[in-house]
Amino acid sequence: MSNTIHIYTDGSALGNPGPGGYGIILEWVGKNYVKEFSQGYLYTTNNRMELLAVIEGLEQIRIERADVVVFSDSKYVVDAVEKKWVFGWEKKQFKDKKNADLWKRFLKVYKLHQVAFRWIKGHNDHPQNERCDALAVAAAKSKSLKRDRVYEQENPEAMPREKK
Repeated sequence: MSNTIHIYTDGSALGNPGPGGYGIILEWVGKNYVKEFSQGYLYTTNNRMELLAVIEGLEQIRIERADVVVFSDSKYVVDAVEKKWVFGWEKKQFKDKKNADLWKRFLKVYKLHQVAFRWIKGHNDHPQNERCDALAVAAAKSKSLKRDRVYEQENPEAMPREKK
């Protein structure tokens, strides 16, 4: 029985910063198991949504030590992990790094599984990537947006006056 899971992710921000969202497709290889997840946020950035999509996807996995392949069109996320930058940031306690809260959360769930990353070109007719993009954009435009409180607290100067 295969414990290989494919996670397709995308993040979006309508304005950067602005309303944002993520979209996720989780596929259990060799089984008839496909789930979709998405969520929108009132005020955030594209990079935060790209990273949060990966985190939320990994957090959905309920089996231990799964073999996971994450497909993302985010060079920010893929390079940070595959080029091992994030582990250097961790050793320096994320000093002066953006999105430290999310990177710390990522590392906790990342270490529970065997995770590989694959970069895929965005907006290139890749079916799952296109679907994740549609989920992320729809989530960013939805009426039920959550607050990205850490981003808002760390960037008060970037907040529009009516959102403070």
